[in-house]
Amino acid sequence: MSAIFKREFKSYFCSPLGYVFLTIFFFFEGMFFTTIFSAGSPDISYVIAAMTTVIIFVTPVLTMRLLSEDRKQKVDQALLTAPVTVTGIIMGKFFAAFSVFALAFSPTLIFQIIVASKVSVNWLVYINIVVGIMLIGAALIAMGMFISSLTESPVISCILTLVAFLVIMMISSIAEMTGIKSLTEIAGYIGFMDRFQNFYESVFPVSDVIYLLSIAGVFCFLSVRAVEKRRWS
Repeated sequence: MSAIFKREFKSYFCSPLGYVFLTIFFFFEGMFFTTIFSAGSPDISYVIAAMTTVIIFVTPVLTMRLLSEDRKQKVDQALLTAPVTVTGIIMGKFFAAFSVFALAFSPTLIFQIIVASKVSVNWLVYINIVVGIMLIGAALIAMGMFISSLTESPVISCILTLVAFLVIMMISSIAEMTGIKSLTEIAGYIGFMDRFQNFYESVFPVSDVIYLLSIAGVFCFLSVRAVEKRRWS
């Protein structure tokens, strides 16, 4: 798995993809931080919360090539015959994408230190919301990777992943527009934004941690099954 991880992580920075991804994230994080800092707010949580919209539209670019590119270039069979399990391949690719995602939020730590040098800050709140956004990212990356396993086209993978992200992140708002109470309650349970809000409002909500880890685990498992199906077909 470590060899796959190193290969995939390096591939993000052997092409413009990784640099473009990080540049977009750093730009918006810097813009949001400048806005709240100028307004006198010491809460970096606002910056991270504001990045949820950016995540929806940019993270599909991070996952679109994970499995579809190998399939397109016909190198997936070479990977499958390598001395590594399919699970190892999938998890190596997952952790590579997740590492780039985590790296994209590294400036928020610098922002928190800057604010802490001026006023007293609650580090527990910062850590709590960082854990929340990382879990959201893990779940979304796993979803995107599974979608990438279903097609040979990275472009199609990106589009389908974007649609999936919009639905899972905005499903509560969509359900509220219908005015159906039961549908709104169900959407609130499965939607990611309501889960993320819990990290923003409370300390380490265990049920939300389990839910998001379960989503990530399920889609990683589905990716393994999708690759294994091609292996034996």
